[in-house]
Amino acid sequence: MARESLKKKQARAQLVFDTLTEKFPNVGTFLTHNNTFELLIAVILSAQCTDERVNMVTPSLFANWATPEALGNAPLENIKKTIKSINFFNNKAINIQKSAKILQKEYDSIVPDSLDELIQLPGVGRKTANVVLGQAFGQQGITVDTHVKRLCNRLGLTKYKDAVKAEFELMNVWPKDSWTDFSSILILQGRQVCKAINPQCEICELTKECPKVDLKQ
Repeated sequence: MARESLKKKQARAQLVFDTLTEKFPNVGTFLTHNNTFELLIAVILSAQCTDERVNMVTPSLFANWATPEALGNAPLENIKKTIKSINFFNNKAINIQKSAKILQKEYDSIVPDSLDELIQLPGVGRKTANVVLGQAFGQQGITVDTHVKRLCNRLGLTKYKDAVKAEFELMNVWPKDSWTDFSSILILQGRQVCKAINPQCEICELTKECPKVDLKQ
C-alpha cells in the first residue's frame, strides 16, 4: 500500500468501524460477570486463555469468593484448584488474590476507575485496564489483544507489533468515542474471519479496505 495520510487512514478506519458495527451490533464484553470486581478478576484470568474457558471457571470461583475480602482471605491452594483448567493458573491465582487484598486494603474493596491505579494491581496491564474501564466505567480505551493487533497490522491501521505502541498510534487513527467498541468488533472479526492462520479473505467484508488480502500473513 502506498504511503497513506493520517486523514485518509482515519477515513478508512471509520469505514471499517461502520462496516463491522453493522455486522456486530450492540457488542459488549465477552466475559460473564455480575459486577466490576468480577469483571476485573475475569479479565486477569483471560490473559493467554480463551474467554470460553474463563466463563466456565468463574461461576465456581465467585460462588466461593464473591468479594475482595473473601478472595483475599481464601486459602491460595483452594483458589488454584478452582481455576486449574486455566492457562498459568498458579501465577494467576497469586495475582487475583494479591489484587483482592490491595482492593480491600487501599480502595475499600472498590475497583478504581483510573488506568494509572488499575495497572498497579498484580496481573493488570494496559489491555486489562482498558477492558475494565470501557466495560465497567464507560471510559473509552483501546484494547490491543492478539486479534486487534493482527487485524490492525493487516489493515494498515498501525505499523507496530508492540501492543503499547500500537495502542498509542491507534488513538490518533480511531475516533475516541469508538475506541472500546472498535476493539470489541475487531476481536470478533479476528475470531470468526481474519484468523491468524488461513484468514478467510473470500468472505471478509473488509477486502476493499485491506492491503493484505490473500497474503495469508
